[in-house]
Amino acid sequence: MKAGQRLRAAGPSQGVKASSENHSASAATHLGFFDLRGRFRRWFEARLPLCDITTLTQRNVFILPTRPGFMLGATLLVLLLASINYQLNLGYLLTFLLAGSALVGMHVCHGTLRGITMHLIALDAQFAGASAIIGINLQSNRRSVRYGIGLAVLGSGQWVWTDVPAQGMATVHVAFQPERRGLHRVPTLTAETRFPLGTFRVWTVWRPAAQVLVYPAPEAFPPPLPAGEPRAGGAAAVHQPSSGEYDGVRAYRRGDPLKLVVWKKAAKSDELVSRDAQQVQRYELWLDQHHTGTSHLEQQLSRLCAWVLQAEKLGLDYGLSLSGLEIQPGHGEAHKRRCLQALALQ
Repeated sequence: MKAGQRLRAAGPSQGVKASSENHSASAATHLGFFDLRGRFRRWFEARLPLCDITTLTQRNVFILPTRPGFMLGATLLVLLLASINYQLNLGYLLTFLLAGSALVGMHVCHGTLRGITMHLIALDAQFAGASAIIGINLQSNRRSVRYGIGLAVLGSGQWVWTDVPAQGMATVHVAFQPERRGLHRVPTLTAETRFPLGTFRVWTVWRPAAQVLVYPAPEAFPPPLPAGEPRAGGAAAVHQPSSGEYDGVRAYRRGDPLKLVVWKKAAKSDELVSRDAQQVQRYELWLDQHHTGTSHLEQQLSRLCAWVLQAEKLGLDYGLSLSGLEIQPGHGEAHKRRCLQALALQ
C-alpha cells in the first residue's frame, strides 16, 4: 500500500520533469534551426559582389511560389482530379484556364523585376541614434510601367513600395539605424515584387559597396563650453573662466546676428546683450578630450560633439585635441565636419 502511494506521489513530478526536458529539447532544436538559417544567410551574403550600381538579370533574380500560390496549386490539383473522376468538361476548362493564368502571372512577375538598374545615392553622415536614409534610384528602359516593387533592408521587414514609370526612374528611400559611431558599410538590401497575382514572389539581394559615417550622439545637456585661451601675441581681455564665457559683452545693436546674443544674461537683465566680436577674436577655444570631466570614452566623445556644435553655432574659433590627433582652431562647415569625423573615428 505504501509502495503504491510512493509511486503515485512520484508520478506527477516525473511527468513535470519529462515535460521540461521535452520543452528544452524543442527549444534547442528551434534555436539550432535559426542558427542554421543565420549561417546560411551570412554565407550567401559573403558570396555577393559589392557594388553601388547593379542591373537585375536572370542570374541574380529568384522566384518561388507564395502561400497563396501553393494554395492555388492544391486547388488546381483537386479540380483536375474531380474533373477526371466525373468527366467534367467545364471542370477541365476551369482548371486549365486557372493554370494558364498562373503561368502567365509567373512570367509577368519575373519580368517586372528583371531588367531594372538600381543606383545607390551617396549617403550623408549621420549622428548615432538617428536613422540613416538610403536613397536608391530605380531605372527602367522598358516601354511599360513596372508595378508593385518594394525595397527594404534585408531582414528588417519594413518595405517601401513604388512603381517605376515606362522608360523612366523612381527614387526610393529606405531607413536603417546604425548601432554605434564609426564608419559602417551600408546594410544588405533586398527588392521584391508579387505583381500581378500574388502567387509568386520574385526577389533579389544587393550588397552596396558604399559606407556611411556615423558621428557620436551629442550630449543632450552638456556643461558650459570650456574657457578660451588668449591667442599667441594677442592682447588679453576681460575673461571669466568659471562661467564658460570667453569675452565681454556689449549692448545689443540693430543688425547683430542672433547667434551673438547672450540669452542667459538677457533673461536676467531683461535687456538684449551681444558678445563683443572684437574680443572674441582675441581668444581661441580648445576642446580637449582630457578636460571633459569624465573618464568614459563614449561620454567624452558625446560631450565633445555637443561642444563642437555649440561653438560652431556661436561662430567661435575652436580647436579639437584628441588622443594622438590635434586639429587647429578654425570655424565653418568644413572645419565642423572635420572635427566630427575625427570624433566618429576616434
